[in-house]
This record gives sequence, structure tokens and C-alpha cells, in this order.
Amino acid sequence: MEKLVRDALELFHVHVTGRQVMSLITYEKELMAWNQKFNLTAIRDLDSIRTKHFLDSFSCVLAWKANPPARLIDVGTGAGFPGIPLKILYPNMKLTLVESVGKKAMFCQHIVSVLGLEEVDVIHKRAEDLGQNPKHREMYDWAVARAVANLNVLSEYLIPLVRIGGRMLAQKGESGPAEAQSAEKAMKLLGGKMEQLIPVHLPGVVEDRYLVVVEKIAATPPKYPRKPGMPAKQPL
Repeated sequence: MEKLVRDALELFHVHVTGRQVMSLITYEKELMAWNQKFNLTAIRDLDSIRTKHFLDSFSCVLAWKANPPARLIDVGTGAGFPGIPLKILYPNMKLTLVESVGKKAMFCQHIVSVLGLEEVDVIHKRAEDLGQNPKHREMYDWAVARAVANLNVLSEYLIPLVRIGGRMLAQKGESGPAEAQSAEKAMKLLGGKMEQLIPVHLPGVVEDRYLVVVEKIAATPPKYPRKPGMPAKQPL
């Protein structure tokens, strides 16, 4: 864990406290135990969990710097990434985790209660349903997703959830810049505007990684997001 604490500070200026380290240790133990039964993540060894899950989640901090979101929604969170590590860093942040796979949503609920995290909602639904729900539509400062879908599809999942003036954040691999370019039309249609592309370097990970940041500059037209499955079938 010392390496993770050191890397977080050096790479992202993130200070991880002793108490936060204890939470991360509990998290990784639970993840490994559940993984034996449920196959929540393909990443199974401790070093990789720390780099490719925890440190990768912390990299989101590069997008908002000293101004973390008051309300964050993490769509397609899987086993809780990047949302739960970010909540561990920012205990006051209101977090909503969205996951359409039941066993993954169940694990998220479990880890939230084991860690005693407050103001975290775990929602077992699809992003398209949430984007049309007045309780969630245009209600978040930031909407984040990691490895969920191509950016032109992902924009339709995330942008409707973000308030005007808020941001969408997509964690992407080496295809990030090309995807961002080809999704600009979709972003614009949904009220978004490409803001920046931030390269991310993780120790020991060869592949280039990027944070794609999209600013919400106008209200999303009422017809978006379309019905579940449509964004993926017929991308904007």
C-alpha cells in the first residue's frame, strides 16, 4: 500500500490518509473474496487491483483539480470503480453508482455498508432509464464512466445526467483522442462541448490512458437519452 500512497501523491497530488488506506485494504480484501464466487473483475492480483483499479480511479482528480464534485454519478460502475475510491478520498461527496448487472450492484451495496460510507446510492438500472428520470436528469456536477462504451454512445448515457455547467468525464484507453474527435457531433447534439483531453500515466501500464472531459453548455433535448439499448444500436 505504501507504493500506492506514494504514486497517488506523485502522479495526482492526492494525499491518502491512514484511515483511507484502511478502507482501501478492506475494499481489496472483499473484492478478492467476492471475485472467487462472482467474477466481478478480470483483475485479480493485489498489485494490479491497486494500480488498475485504485490508482486509475484516483486519476480522475486530474480533471477537477482542487474542485471535486459535490454530486458525482458513476455509470456502469462494475465493482465500484472509479466511484468508491473517489468517495473514500472525498467523504463529503454525494455519490450515485449505477450498475445494470445485479451481482455487481449487490457487491457495491455490500462494500458501501462494510466501509460505512454515507450518502451513497447504488442503483441497479440502466443509464438510459435514469437519464429520463426527473430525480436524476441534469442533477449532477460530474458524471463519470470507465470503459463502458464508445464515446458517442457514452455521451448519450452521461450528458443528460449532468447539470448545465457540469462535466462529463470518460476514462479511456489509447483510442481516447480518436473517439473524442468522432463523438463531437453527438456531444453537441446532447448539449455538450469537448473541453479537454488529459493524458494519464499509470506505473507499469504500457497502454496510453486519457481522461476525456466534456462541458455541458446547454440543456439536453427531451428525447435523449433514447430507450434502453437504442444508443448502442444506433449511435448518434
